[in-house]
Amino acid sequence: MIIPSIDIKGGRAVQLRGGNYPALDAGDPEELAARYSRVGEIAVVDLDAALGTGDNSGLVLRLVRRYRCRVGGGLRTKETVLRYLDAGARAVMLGTMAQPAFLAELPRERLIAAVDEKGGEVVIEGWTKGTGRKIEEKMAELSPYVSGFLVTFTDQEGSLKGIPMDRASSLIASASGARVTFAGGAGTAAEIGELDRAGADVQAGTALVLRHLGLADALAACLVSDRPDGLWPTMVCDEGGKALGLVWSDLESLRAAIETGKGAYRSRRRGLWVKGETSGDSQDLVRVEADCDRDALRFTVRQNGRGFCHLGRRTCFDDGSGIERLERTLLSRMKEAPAGSYTRKLFDDPSLLGSKLREEADELNRAKGPEEASAEAADVIYFSLTKAVAEGSSLAMIEAELDRRSLRVSRRGGAAKSAYVQSSEETTWTGEH
Repeated sequence: MIIPSIDIKGGRAVQLRGGNYPALDAGDPEELAARYSRVGEIAVVDLDAALGTGDNSGLVLRLVRRYRCRVGGGLRTKETVLRYLDAGARAVMLGTMAQPAFLAELPRERLIAAVDEKGGEVVIEGWTKGTGRKIEEKMAELSPYVSGFLVTFTDQEGSLKGIPMDRASSLIASASGARVTFAGGAGTAAEIGELDRAGADVQAGTALVLRHLGLADALAACLVSDRPDGLWPTMVCDEGGKALGLVWSDLESLRAAIETGKGAYRSRRRGLWVKGETSGDSQDLVRVEADCDRDALRFTVRQNGRGFCHLGRRTCFDDGSGIERLERTLLSRMKEAPAGSYTRKLFDDPSLLGSKLREEADELNRAKGPEEASAEAADVIYFSLTKAVAEGSSLAMIEAELDRRSLRVSRRGGAAKSAYVQSSEETTWTGEH
C-alpha cells in the first residue's frame, strides 16, 4: 500500500530531492495530513531533528494524536521514542539509533529500522555519513528487533524515476519476513500495486505533492475484483466501526471520495453518487481501507443528518443501538428537549450531574454479580456521556482516546488519589461527595 510522507522543516512540509536541488515546499503539514490520512497510515519525519538544525516535536505530536502516524527524524534517546509511542504513534522509524542494544529495550512490533542507501552503501545522520555497509547486512543484524524496514534510495529521492524493482525484490527476500517500505523515487501507481503484491509498501512524498501520483490511483492499483464490472464491494462504517450499509466503488468514485473528503460511491443504476447531495444526510470521509485480500473496501465516515439509509434510519439494517444511539439521543436533547426531560435537567444543572456521576460510580463499585454490575455500569455510561457531550466531546473522541491509550508503552502506577482510597471495611468513598 501507499504510505504518504510528510517531511517537516521549519514548521513546513518539504520534499528533499536527492540533495541536488532546493527543498520543495509542500505546504502546511496539518492540511496535508488531513488529506493523506484518508488512505490510512502516514509517515511524519522531523527533518530538523534528523539534521540537528531544530525541532518540530510539538507539531509532530499534534499530528500523532489526531492521525495514524509512523514517526521518524532525530529519535536518538529512549525518552524521545517513548514520548511518541505513548502519544499514539503506530511505529517509530529509527535510523542512527537502529542498533540492537537500543532496540532491545523497546517493543519490537512498533519499531521500523530506517536504512538509507546512497552510492550502494548505508548512510546515517541525515544521509551525511557513510558506513561502508550493505543494506542486507543491516537487515540480518536488525531483523530480530524490528517489525519492518524503511529502505530509502537517496540517490533517487524526489526524482520520480521509480523504485528499482529488481533491487526491491532482493531486499524483500532479505528482510526475513519483516514488512519493507520503500522510499526514494516513487513515481507510478502501477509500481505501488506491484510492490504491494510482493508484500511491501511504498512511502511517497514528492509524487503526491506534485500531483504526479494520486492517492486514489495508488490505492486502487493494489485492489482486485472478480466482478465483470470491476466494482469493489464497499462496507460503510461509522467511526466506532458499526456497519451502516453496503455499497460499491470504482476508481472514479474513489477519486471523488478521497479528493473531496466526502462519502462518494458508484451506484449501479445512477453512476457516481455522493451521499447526501439530495437528502442532506452527508458523510465526512475519515479513511478508506482495503481488506486483507484487496478485493473489498471499508469506508469509515462521520455520518451527518438522519443516517445512512434512504428510509431515514441510522443504518440500512436498523436505527442503531447501544452507546452510539445514546449519544444521538443526548445531542437531540441538547437542541430540543421534550417537556420534563431529565437529560435536559442534567445539562442545565452541572452540580446535579456531578452528584449523579459520583453516586452512580459508587453504586457500580458496590455492585455484585453480572446483572447488577451491568445495570450500574449503564448508569455510569449514561451520566459520563452526558457530561462529555455537555463539554463538547463525543463518543468518537472518547474511543480515539482509548485507542491512543492502548498504544502506550510507559505504564502508570495506577494508585488511587488519597480522597478516594477505600479500606476493606468501608462501603463508600472517603472523598467528599
